[in-house]
Amino acid sequence: MKSMHVERKWVFPIVVSSLVCIFLLAATFNVGLVASLHSLSSFLSMTSSSRFATNQTDLAFLDSINATGAPKPPRFAYLISGSKGDLEKLWRTLLSLYHPLNQYVVHLDLESPAKERLELSRRLEKHALFVSVGNVFMIRKANMVTYRGPTMVSNTLHACALLLRRSKDWDWFINLSASDYPLVTQDDLLHAFTDMNRSLNFVEYTSKLGWKLSNRAMPMMVDPGLYSNSKQDIFWVSPKRALPTAFKLFTGSAWMILSRSFVEYVIWGWDNLPRTLLMYYSNFVSSPEGYFQTVLCNAPAYMPTAVNHDMHYIAWDNPPRQHPRYLNIRDTTRMIASNAAFARKFRGGDPVLQLIDRKLLYRENASVITPGGWCAGNPPCSQVGDPYKINPGPGATRLRRLIDKFVLRAQRGQQCK
Repeated sequence: MKSMHVERKWVFPIVVSSLVCIFLLAATFNVGLVASLHSLSSFLSMTSSSRFATNQTDLAFLDSINATGAPKPPRFAYLISGSKGDLEKLWRTLLSLYHPLNQYVVHLDLESPAKERLELSRRLEKHALFVSVGNVFMIRKANMVTYRGPTMVSNTLHACALLLRRSKDWDWFINLSASDYPLVTQDDLLHAFTDMNRSLNFVEYTSKLGWKLSNRAMPMMVDPGLYSNSKQDIFWVSPKRALPTAFKLFTGSAWMILSRSFVEYVIWGWDNLPRTLLMYYSNFVSSPEGYFQTVLCNAPAYMPTAVNHDMHYIAWDNPPRQHPRYLNIRDTTRMIASNAAFARKFRGGDPVLQLIDRKLLYRENASVITPGGWCAGNPPCSQVGDPYKINPGPGATRLRRLIDKFVLRAQRGQQCK
């Protein structure tokens, strides 16, 4: 009996010890399993990272196909920006570019008088079509923008972030100023880009900086627009800096058509290159002409998507100055022959704009929206019929000829040279 009592006394400790052992074994197994799964996940992510651009392209291709197997029209996201005195030009450009499939952000910078910004806001709120579709947005807290400094890049990134947040249904981002004007209708543009690879980025670039190396890359400057509410010119600081060795510099046009995938990369910057280059270009003269090119051409996943043209017609003096010359009626033949989608820059109310409206955009005057297959209602284009109905004209053929020419060059592996 005494023996049995002693044995029973040890039953409870033995059971408790057994349960603890079982728990520890189970925990050890789970930790090992989690570690194994984590290792497997890391391996898969490593092996798939090199295929990121390809996967993005495949997804974009699948998203662009409708139920019938035909490509769906793409959607564009626009930034249209202006400064003091640009209200009427910006409004005219917006109406010329409008299509219900697209997204629009408009911005009058901090140099614009408050009454101009309030008037733009009032017009947007009173425009029945814009209100009903809900695809036109104004940056109400105006940014200070100076062309020679990094504030223009900052403003463009701000608009990109807003467009990403507002809608997931767009394929390309286009930045324009109030001095730009389209040379094709939106139906022409949508038709020309419908069966294009939607990962392509249309950016003018070159790695041959020439005099810009010593005059722009090496000098250090500060843009007062980063900390001041009044527009001032940049000023120089010393000493100069050495040329970078961690990345290669590129330069080109400040106007571009960027894929949504690349815009997401620049905004999110998951490998830190966009942020590093943004800091570098904060002290670079005319950074809008180099930042996006340098990011694109130093990112291995996106380098193959570069197409070396900005789809603009721009006329420069000889020798070229800081800004291109204004276009007028004498430039009409050359503008059309360029096959470009846009041209710049124009003075407000120049007679050449009336000619473009009548001959290329088929609209009666500057106060009406450019007609398209989507238009319905009375007066015309006051309501949206079928937004996917596209009626391309000769402009689509001209533009596609230009696109095919430069895409073919890109396919030969000549990107970012």
